Amino acid sequence: MTAEATAHVTGRVPAGATAHPTAPYGPARQETRPRAAVEPARWAADAVATMREGARVRLDYSARSLWRVDRMIEEIRRERVPYAAVRSVLRGFGAYAGEVIVRRTGAEWWATGGEHWVRTSDGRLWDPIDEARRCYGGHGSLRLLCRDATAET
Repeated sequence: MTAEATAHVTGRVPAGATAHPTAPYGPARQETRPRAAVEPARWAADAVATMREGARVRLDYSARSLWRVDRMIEEIRRERVPYAAVRSVLRGFGAYAGEVIVRRTGAEWWATGGEHWVRTSDGRLWDPIDEARRCYGGHGSLRLLCRDATAET
C-alpha cells in the first residue's frame, strides 16, 4: 500500500514514508501547523475544556469570547489568588487569545527559549501569554490585544 493510501485509510503516514502533499483525499492533504503552535494550541484547548467543565463558560475562539476571558481573569485577580496558583490558567488564557488571533488572521505562533508569540502577516509580534499576566496585574486586556492584532494597518 502506498504512503498516500495508508494515510487515507488510517489517518497516519507510515514511519519512514511521506504522504504526497497534493494527495486529493484524507489527512495527507491536511496542512500541519508549525511546531511552535503545538504547545499553545494544547494550552488553549485545555483552557476551553476547563472553562466548559468547571465554570460552565463556553469559549468558541471568537473575538467576542475574549470579553469572558478578561472578566474571568478580573474575578481571579479580585479574589487575590496567588500568582503561583494561577500561572498555568493565565498561560492557557493567553494561549487561547493567541489562537483567536491565529484563527482570525492566519497569523502563526513563533517560539524561542520557551517563550511563545504570535506573528501576524504584517510582521508584528504579539505576546498574548504575557498579556494574560498583565491582565492579572490589572494592566492589560486580551480583548484589546486581539482587536489591535487583527486591525488592518
